[in-house]
Amino acid sequence: MAVQKKNGGHLIVEALEKQGAERVFCVPGESYLAVLDGLYDASIPVTLCRQEGGAAMMAEAHGKLTGRPGICMVTRGPGATNASAGVHVAQQDSTPMIMFIGQIETGMRERDAFQEVNYRQMFGSMAKWVAEIDSAKRVPEFIARAYRVAMSGRPGPVVLALPEDMLVEEVDLSPAAYVEQVEAYPSKENMGELDQLLDSAKNPIAILGGSGWTEEATEIFKAYASVKGLPVACSFRRQMLFDHLHPNYAGDVGIGINPKLKKRVEDADLVLLLGDILSEMPSQSYTLLDIPMPLQKLVHVHPAPEELGKVYAPTLAINASPAAFCSMLETSSSQPLNERQELVRGAHQDYLEWSGARPQVPGNLQMAQVMEWLETNLEEDAILTNGAGNYATWVHRFHRFRKFGSQLAPLSGSMGYGLPASIAAKLKYPERTVVCFAGDGCLQMTVQELGTAAQEQANIIVVVVDNGMYGTIRMHQEREFPGRVVATTLQNPDFVQLARAYGFHTHSVATAEEFGPAFEQAQASGKPALLHLLLDPEAITPIKSLESIREDALAKAGHG
Repeated sequence: MAVQKKNGGHLIVEALEKQGAERVFCVPGESYLAVLDGLYDASIPVTLCRQEGGAAMMAEAHGKLTGRPGICMVTRGPGATNASAGVHVAQQDSTPMIMFIGQIETGMRERDAFQEVNYRQMFGSMAKWVAEIDSAKRVPEFIARAYRVAMSGRPGPVVLALPEDMLVEEVDLSPAAYVEQVEAYPSKENMGELDQLLDSAKNPIAILGGSGWTEEATEIFKAYASVKGLPVACSFRRQMLFDHLHPNYAGDVGIGINPKLKKRVEDADLVLLLGDILSEMPSQSYTLLDIPMPLQKLVHVHPAPEELGKVYAPTLAINASPAAFCSMLETSSSQPLNERQELVRGAHQDYLEWSGARPQVPGNLQMAQVMEWLETNLEEDAILTNGAGNYATWVHRFHRFRKFGSQLAPLSGSMGYGLPASIAAKLKYPERTVVCFAGDGCLQMTVQELGTAAQEQANIIVVVVDNGMYGTIRMHQEREFPGRVVATTLQNPDFVQLARAYGFHTHSVATAEEFGPAFEQAQASGKPALLHLLLDPEAITPIKSLESIREDALAKAGHG
């Protein structure tokens, strides 16, 4: 019996349904109308975004939460260039994502046609695979391969261009079978050598990061760390991989690292690096471990063989995904736990003191008290998102993550990420509280996605920490060129009025005492909400004011 003919656009949608795609994030374009038409009758919900960068970031966040590729669709030329910010996040964060781009007709290539771009060149260094589907007959093949590539080894983004003539070409094909993620497992020899190394270590530490984790894997590793007497740290913006109140938790290895934790890593005789590549931010600008030969014994576990030994030469390299590695862990063998109880206890106490500090900052709004209220009142499974900026320090240092899947933050340091990520999280988990932290500069990178949240009835709570500047840049500016302020002061809109225009519940917060009642009203409003926190510009970090940074820089320059 002949299969009914379908055009390329409908075949793409059918293939996505076969792969279990849960949602499409898009900005529409005439270059892929046939795909949009296929979505009309599909079982896949479509989220209409306001700008392609926001759409790509939502797809990336969905990929982070599910472990399967988030799906983004954009139009050619300007649509693709706008979306590139989200592709970069997916690449740096090792997140599976597939972005479909409308493309000119195949017969118009190399003529500088309307919005023509060579996507292989544009995304070649950013995506794991960039291809153009020239024939509708190859749609099932390309979609299946895209899923495999996005999820295999070190996960990442795939970009597929869709020529207009291919999308209307009709063929009689069925979609390829569901693609399972291929896991790399460690050998018994690997695990035996790891046990020997760990058992003989006096001062070991584990650092967890990367992608490819599951909730089950994090639970297994908690049990393993307890049996082994192993202090555990999390890499930059991957704090949700280990319960912060677990007695083995030592803190996060990221920007603004606890100096005591930094010394623990430097003084360790064994580092177990699991899932992460320890790039610039967690490695403290590549100073934490010596390159290429660390002073510490290094056990590096990573799903991509090309990452093993790429920067740091490991004592033991294990090619395995975090989930597969954890499934092979043995927790029953006798270990020198008693000998390392003091080590574990000291590392956790250092973390509790570091995260439990409540520093005072200039101005009426004390962010430490805001974080204290959230720590007392937020549910353990609440999801916190953020983009980039000094405001994020309050979340990363003072919030104690308890559950897997409770954090969405870009390793790439992409401003504007928090808002679209929070929308994706709320659409995936509507029953959970989702809080987006954003600076005033950060929010305005994707502020138009407030409209997406309102349209989707995604009842997120946006906490805008407004100090009237690009704070991180100002901090570095004052440190390097004190008193010479250029292009970092912002004239902001009235965020309360802006969000209200989108239909948000809003509240302006001038003191920490006002925050708790405002947050509770936001939760009870039945609408997406925005809380506008007015932070003194001098409160640039939890530790130093802008004035003290400037004075230190001037004093240093004077001594020079």
